[in-house]
Amino acid sequence: MLKSQEVRKTAPEMDPLRMGMGWTVEDLEKPQILIESTYGQSHPGSAHLLEFSQLAAEEANKNGAKAALYFATDICDGMSQGHDGINYSLASRDTISNLIEIHAKATTFDAGVFLSSCDKSVPAQLMAIGRIDIPSIVVTGGVMEAGPELLTLEQIGKYSAMFERGEISEEQFAYYKHHACPSCGACSFMGTASTMQIMAEALGLMLPGSALMPATCGELKEVARWAGKRAAELALEGMTARRMVTLDSFENAIMVHAAISGSTNTLLHIPAIAREFGLEIDADTFDRMHRNAHYLLNIRPAGEWPAEYFYYAGGVPRIMEEIKSMLHLDVMTVTGKTLGENLEDLKKNGYYDRCDEHLQKTGLKRTDIIRNFDEPIGKNGAIAVLKGNLAPQGSVVKHSAVPKEMHSAVLKARPFDCEEDAISAILSHKIQPGDAVIIRYEGPKGSGMPEMFYTTEAISSDPELSASIALLTDGRFSGASKGPAIGHISPEAAAGGPIALVEENDLIEIDIPKRVLRICGVQGERKKPAEIELILDQRRSTWKPREPKYKTGVLGLFTANAASPMKGGYMD
Repeated sequence: MLKSQEVRKTAPEMDPLRMGMGWTVEDLEKPQILIESTYGQSHPGSAHLLEFSQLAAEEANKNGAKAALYFATDICDGMSQGHDGINYSLASRDTISNLIEIHAKATTFDAGVFLSSCDKSVPAQLMAIGRIDIPSIVVTGGVMEAGPELLTLEQIGKYSAMFERGEISEEQFAYYKHHACPSCGACSFMGTASTMQIMAEALGLMLPGSALMPATCGELKEVARWAGKRAAELALEGMTARRMVTLDSFENAIMVHAAISGSTNTLLHIPAIAREFGLEIDADTFDRMHRNAHYLLNIRPAGEWPAEYFYYAGGVPRIMEEIKSMLHLDVMTVTGKTLGENLEDLKKNGYYDRCDEHLQKTGLKRTDIIRNFDEPIGKNGAIAVLKGNLAPQGSVVKHSAVPKEMHSAVLKARPFDCEEDAISAILSHKIQPGDAVIIRYEGPKGSGMPEMFYTTEAISSDPELSASIALLTDGRFSGASKGPAIGHISPEAAAGGPIALVEENDLIEIDIPKRVLRICGVQGERKKPAEIELILDQRRSTWKPREPKYKTGVLGLFTANAASPMKGGYMD
């Protein structure tokens, strides 16, 4: 018997209340489908999702089920940048996940369709799917089109820094701002939103080939319809999310992440999602699997082209075809078939022909966007986890976006206790080549773990600094970030981690090939490891925890209960 029908027997008020919404007696007997979306007039990634939700519901209803639309609207990291609104970003992931759990458990459903597009909404829904463990399908809202001359939103940070330095006029800056987002959809670069759409498909929870479709294309409507129909079928088949998504599924996703040079924020999201599926993934898993992995994707911010071109080149299926030898092809997917079977079906059903029709309009070849496996952009993945006396639990760097000159360096520490002071020092040229800009008390327990986006853009857009300094933080970075940036330093400063003990002119050693991040000197003078430990012990004895930045509300709850960034930064 369907779970929803069992609940009706013990909750006699359910039938009349549903009929109060216009449901018929016949509707009450059908499989109940939760259509959960982040629709809202909050940003381009969610503003268009209502239509897709309605299409999924209509198709579920046509196929013998009864759908109900629910909403857990997300915020926009882009709109939150530059002010304290960004502190709510990571906390919003857990809040959305909690609300979906409430929606699913308070009423009871037999299957669900989950629609979202962006940085925290996609991982939030994936976390909730693992937690509520019902048959589930994900539909993502695709990616926005690029603007004039392939302008994309992540370039605004660069232009903002250039405007602040007087390198472009106010009119030029206004033009860029007014033309960077010409349509709905996720931002058109391989940031966290695009990466997490791809992760959802790589986990087997989406229709193959549907991640990062242009938001304006007609195919995306067909995906929404298919999801509604398939949800009605899955409700009867009973294949729950936890039965389908396994450790092998997560390993597939990590291999795809390496191939696309995905966002560093994925190292927060995948461990948190895996935890909800009853599995353990940590940042070290990423480091291990990225080693010797082939990085193939030429999409911004690390590459040349906007994210809409990813679909034109064949999307996730094409990436998987190239790294096929490194995948678990026997994992189950939401289609009811294995990953290997899905890949074979795509070759026969015209999927790649449809992609090629779009690609021809760009004048590019597929290999301009997605390289062949034996001709990669890089052969060591994109992510490294660095450890040492500055980061005993680890830290994260996207080494594929770091200038080669900064892969091994010893720099002079310039610590700041908030991002605002650091970016001011950079823009006013108080930071010089050879400095290590350290931003602390910005981790999950400190301020909610905001992005250091404008700081990374100020550095990467400055020719003098982009290959001569590094940014180190217990906060995180935008998926659009590039340059010499190391984040997620753990333990964080608010928890008494060594980053809280760094003083002006300490020497900081970065060695990405050896996976090292450590304090190696004091006042510009190198010291032996044992001497450094004694000095840190002395500093630790006088260090006092800071008063919590937030004591009430969502951020008070989140910062008091947040786990380490290296575990996923979730509310524990």
